[in-house]
Amino acid sequence: MQIATTIAQARALFDVFAQPLGFVPTMGALHEGHLELVRRAKAECPSVAASLFVNPMQFAPGEDLAKYPRDFEGDREKLRAAGVDVLFAPDPAAMYPPGFSSSIDVGTIGSAYEGAIRPDHFRGVATVVGKLLHIVLPEVLYVGQKDAQQSAVLRKMVRDLDFPVRVEVVETVREGDGLALSSRNAYLTAAQRGEAITLRRALLAMREALDGGAAKADAAAVARATLSPIATPDYFDLVDADTFEPLDRLRPGAFVIGAARFGTTRLLDNLWIKS
Repeated sequence: MQIATTIAQARALFDVFAQPLGFVPTMGALHEGHLELVRRAKAECPSVAASLFVNPMQFAPGEDLAKYPRDFEGDREKLRAAGVDVLFAPDPAAMYPPGFSSSIDVGTIGSAYEGAIRPDHFRGVATVVGKLLHIVLPEVLYVGQKDAQQSAVLRKMVRDLDFPVRVEVVETVREGDGLALSSRNAYLTAAQRGEAITLRRALLAMREALDGGAAKADAAAVARATLSPIATPDYFDLVDADTFEPLDRLRPGAFVIGAARFGTTRLLDNLWIKS
């Protein structure tokens, strides 16, 4: 695996690899969910690139950027073992040089749910991924279903700005009890970890209620009642998978989404309604 730390190095390396090139952007603190994206890319593309960059632009005031987990050596070895050909690991000055002020705003799709709780978060995500796509020039971008709204934001950005890239959304990887893998899981206490699985159970209960003909408000109430009493729900809803606009009834191409706080740790999860 070759490593680039500057934009010039990255562009020189990416020019020599076989096409199509698959790309997996990450902020590090890698787990099996990230590595599944790499494995999917490896299965479909002759060359695979990944990035390691803790993006300061997507952290809101009050969110502790300095405490975000970092393990460059461990993450580098995981990516090498998974088959990544080129790792782009820039520092913030390379991505955001002095005087940098441009950004990508995807509109209302980024202003609800996670966008309402973390204002400007998706602006930061879209901006950094937009820059990375210009630098890496992949044919395929791999993202995870677990962060469903983020995936929808990036698909919209790619459509709206005519990036010549296909976006592949990879199914959520879960632990044995069904908890979605997330870098945030490391912040849970043992007691919180034991109760965290109730977020998925709440989503399943909401889908079952909707399947049974319940109104969405009643189904969301079932979800909140299913959630552990130690958790604080942020939202439960049914949305269109592409636009993230609220829906009233189950249909293919929808997500049942939910977020809750277990202590100070916010967890997200979703169920994709395929048919």
